[in-house]
Amino acid sequence: MATIDRPADRRNRYMALVRQFPLRPIRTKKSLADATKMIDSLLDRARLTADERDYLDVLGRLVEDYESKEVAIEPLSDAQMLRQLIDARGVSQTAVSAATGIVNSTISAVLRGKRSLSRDHIRRLARYFHVSPDVFAF
Repeated sequence: MATIDRPADRRNRYMALVRQFPLRPIRTKKSLADATKMIDSLLDRARLTADERDYLDVLGRLVEDYESKEVAIEPLSDAQMLRQLIDARGVSQTAVSAATGIVNSTISAVLRGKRSLSRDHIRRLARYFHVSPDVFAF
């Protein structure tokens, strides 16, 4: 016999999540760690109910809010960002040069930190790597 999923049952499962980890602003590293653990436990499930997805969405926003205020992320230089993109794609500097039309020595100088990227370089690289040109802006 199939189990009927009644609104009261769904509400009880949702409230169980809230009791396990209340949806409140995150103010400490400990709370952040607990929230991350809760998010991971939900993401490990094969399927989520609509209520679980809603809970996960709100908890994710609370984490994002805390991290945007408390966790400083240093911007990457042109050289660091270009190196990251090249490594992530698993291509060579020569392949990037050939695909973008940017002279290989220019790419080399950027990677050594001896030269910055021009707007045209950024436009070409963004198109090649399928990223926003903003990733190079800092």
